Amino acid sequence: MDTDLDATGLLCPLPVLKARKRLIALPSGTELRVRTDDPAAIIDMPHFCAEAGHTLVQSTEDGDAMIWLIRKA
Repeated sequence: MDTDLDATGLLCPLPVLKARKRLIALPSGTELRVRTDDPAAIIDMPHFCAEAGHTLVQSTEDGDAMIWLIRKA
């Protein structure tokens, strides 16, 4: 079960907080795709994944946005 989270328009720390909240409800191994346009997310998302034990599978640019693929620990 994969899921998406659109966090565009949200500024730090909201994209990470919303991703954390969504991940809590998901089973381990589930991948969450997060879309952000906050420049601070480039630092925040990898740091969040490392601290929480999640795997940052991929990060890609999509125009002005970043797409983050996170696998829940």
